[in-house]
Amino acid sequence: MYIDRRYRSKYRRRSRWPITLAVMALAAAVLYALLSAGILVVRPGPHGVSIKPYDPFRPVLPSMTPTRSALSYLAEAEDDYQAGKLASASEAYARAAALEPGNDEAYQWQAWLLVLRGHPTDAVPLARKAVTLKPSAMNLAMLAISLDWSESYDEALSTALKAVDADPLSAEAHAALAEVYADKNNWMALQEAQNAVKINPSSVIAQRDLGYVLQYEGRYADAVAAYAKAAQIAPYLGYVFVSAGNTYMAMGDNTNAIAQYQKAVDANPDDPVGYDNLGRASGLAGDPDTAIATLRKAIEVDPTYGLAYAHLAEVYYSRFNYEAAIENFQKAVDEGVRGEQYYYEYGLSYYDLNDCRNATVWLQKALEVNPDSKLAQDALQLCAK
Repeated sequence: MYIDRRYRSKYRRRSRWPITLAVMALAAAVLYALLSAGILVVRPGPHGVSIKPYDPFRPVLPSMTPTRSALSYLAEAEDDYQAGKLASASEAYARAAALEPGNDEAYQWQAWLLVLRGHPTDAVPLARKAVTLKPSAMNLAMLAISLDWSESYDEALSTALKAVDADPLSAEAHAALAEVYADKNNWMALQEAQNAVKINPSSVIAQRDLGYVLQYEGRYADAVAAYAKAAQIAPYLGYVFVSAGNTYMAMGDNTNAIAQYQKAVDANPDDPVGYDNLGRASGLAGDPDTAIATLRKAIEVDPTYGLAYAHLAEVYYSRFNYEAAIENFQKAVDEGVRGEQYYYEYGLSYYDLNDCRNATVWLQKALEVNPDSKLAQDALQLCAK
């Protein structure tokens, strides 16, 4: 059929746009009402924003995790340190240093905590880093202390003198110098320790080092009094109680020594040094079972703390368990423990198992440390027969 293209119906078709717009407006109004009422929620997704029904049991999480600042880690570390949580404080300082490598205090405090936790050789490079960033009296003092506890006495002395030169009014600088002087048998140790306390009586380092020097001079009662003042300043710093316990051990008072070591454990339960000293003192007091359990706790807290293995080996040796003694002496050596006494006892453990070949190795190492060691010389002569 032919269709005339020019034909138009008398009924014109109306536009659909007004209706479409009205529907869209109504839908938008309904959506807005649902969103306002919380019935629907907008959630970001991997492919854009999506609108989903509200789930009251599903928490609304932030889309991004905020990055912590170095300052927040430093504040956390300070709080942990004051509370006696040395391991977590050390970790927080390390995180702060990672975020802000130019912050000398983060390295300084890491070094200090490593010293307190029985790892002074590990503290040295961190203390050097702090000095490189800022050669302040405090940073130099911490380096001197790290070196001193690592038995690098000559460098420790020159560093402590630099600390005093950097700030003659730094109590920590004079305290570090006093401790190094004491370890080098210098009569000026007491004068420097007294200077430190005079400059700042509230410095726990100054008060503790005064006690250390007084102990070195044999003034045990005065040393205990100085340690007590240090403990009042920092009741959660276990190394102060360890120092007091060492003084009581020097006096032959095992009972009070054990009490002080227990305070160290209570103050810093995440620190191996308190457990180590408590275990060793228990062994010397004739309680090997407690000694073994406590020394194992020290190792559990810090498997890299070598002295705990050495002291555990000594307890096993005293109980004639030479195999266990050898095993733990080896672990101590693997963790960096050195010294005439431990080498000698290691060698003696082999000797008592009739293994002079291995005994000779360790007895000779003892003589390398001290060529005049009569004990090592006598044991070598026994092996030679």
